Amino acid sequence: MSLKHRKTRKSHAPVLSLADQARKNGQHAGYDAGKEEGYLRGRANYIVNCAQEPLPFRQLHVLYVSSGKGFPYSPLDEAIMATLQGMVAQVTLSDPRQPVSEIALQTRPDLVLVLDGMDIPLEHLDAIRQAGIQTAIWLTDDPYYTDMTLESVQHFDHVFTLELNCVELYRQNGCPSVHYLPFAAFTNHYFPITTPSALHRDVSFIGSAYWNRVYFFNPIMAQLMSHNTVFNGIWWDRLPDYAAYGEKIELGRWMSPQETNDVYNGTKIVINLHRSHEDDSVNNNHVKILPASPNPRTFEIAASTTLQLTDARDDLARFYKPGVEIETYSSPQELLDKVEYYLTHEKERREIALRGLERTLKDHTYGKRINEMLSIIFP
Repeated sequence: MSLKHRKTRKSHAPVLSLADQARKNGQHAGYDAGKEEGYLRGRANYIVNCAQEPLPFRQLHVLYVSSGKGFPYSPLDEAIMATLQGMVAQVTLSDPRQPVSEIALQTRPDLVLVLDGMDIPLEHLDAIRQAGIQTAIWLTDDPYYTDMTLESVQHFDHVFTLELNCVELYRQNGCPSVHYLPFAAFTNHYFPITTPSALHRDVSFIGSAYWNRVYFFNPIMAQLMSHNTVFNGIWWDRLPDYAAYGEKIELGRWMSPQETNDVYNGTKIVINLHRSHEDDSVNNNHVKILPASPNPRTFEIAASTTLQLTDARDDLARFYKPGVEIETYSSPQELLDKVEYYLTHEKERREIALRGLERTLKDHTYGKRINEMLSIIFP
């Protein structure tokens, strides 16, 4: 075929209309997005199925006293109870409404472990200790309610707090055995799903609209909402322009762990913003202890294999390496800049999420935490 004929043949190639070209581009984009999501879920599934170091099984009897508060504390209770049942010989379950001291004296456990402890009668604890049974409390809300926890911690043999800056406070107030033990990810609740998510969001935030969060998000809310963004939680009608965001704010809906995990899996970027220690409208922390430790949501988001953007707390790097296993921000503008960046840099976003999952399964599960606790109490 002559060059002339080749050129003529090429000139007769069909010309796509704008609508057909847009459709074709959309098909390519959909294919690329599906390929990226498939890679993410395949890698995550591989990480989950890698053999984890087995945890020791102990011939112990633990009487577990739940918080008794219901949701949102009940998922913590479930995580601890289920984990304990796989790590010790016997677990007896109770709650603050029951005669805990009578149950302990009848069953003679090796340990009475209390979550939260706000509602348990202190005389029950004293009777248990007088009988020679060890007691421990795992505090759930430090440092926000230290005015109340200071009254109860002295009635326990061992105190475990999720806030590093509360350790010395309790020691100075007569507690000889105080230990830093943050919560973790319960992988029955938070995990990477293996199939494409039914949800498709760019950005999500799940949590209550404490005033520090309202003040932080308000200047950048319009820019955040210009993406496929959804906020969920109580009090978000405090935002000055709340009405303008319509269904992008799911107001007042408490989400179960399963629903939350679905949102995390279906979101490209999940924002984490800690509450303030200075909000006297909700806190009981008159000494204004400054928090340094990450909240439980930090570990739960990472376990779901999504990129987490969190405000940088002083002790965060103990758990995740910023820029490698998690991403941080220190101002509204920096948050917005990183949202814009990672929404257009799929590979970087995906790799940080996968490294965060791997670190979580290695170091930040309830099995790891409870093993650490039991190693302290029964060295």
